[in-house]
Amino acid sequence: MKHQDHVIIVTGGGQGIGKGIALQVLREGARVVIAETDLEAGRETEREYRSIGDILLVETDTSDESSVQRMIAQTIDRYGRIDGLVNNAGIADPNNTPVEQLSLEEWNRKIAVNLTGYFLCAKHAVPHLRKQRGAIVNISSTRALQSEPHTEAYAASKGGVDALTHALAISLGPEIRVNCILPGWIV
Repeated sequence: MKHQDHVIIVTGGGQGIGKGIALQVLREGARVVIAETDLEAGRETEREYRSIGDILLVETDTSDESSVQRMIAQTIDRYGRIDGLVNNAGIADPNNTPVEQLSLEEWNRKIAVNLTGYFLCAKHAVPHLRKQRGAIVNISSTRALQSEPHTEAYAASKGGVDALTHALAISLGPEIRVNCILPGWIV
């Protein structure tokens, strides 16, 4: 199915799962906005995918409301619409810090990016998504349902994404579809 006019925002689209999602969306003919904090990864992805379709990198910290507002404004300025939002940006703890050593700062940063960022992007995209009868796809994790040792902040944030997803689906449907994907380990 080709989506020539559609505009899809992929947070964290410069690497990992988000980069793969951006590629697939471009292949389907949509225009892609990569909202990314890692500008090096974002620029590399933008250069790599430019020959496939229309792609725009916007430096975005999804945990910062003014940054999200700027990203939405830049998307509207460039394309005039938003048809889809893929909330994918997230951070994990590769060291799996034990709970008694987990700082409040680390906890708050994971919750801010992995959960609050999804809320902020949805909040500011909703008026535009409603006009297009668009969709939100939240990328959660199997860690929301089956934790590993020392992943409390990550697991809690992803469990929050699952709850946020069903709350948004009830609040925004049927005009805006809201779904969640829970991937497991990704190489």
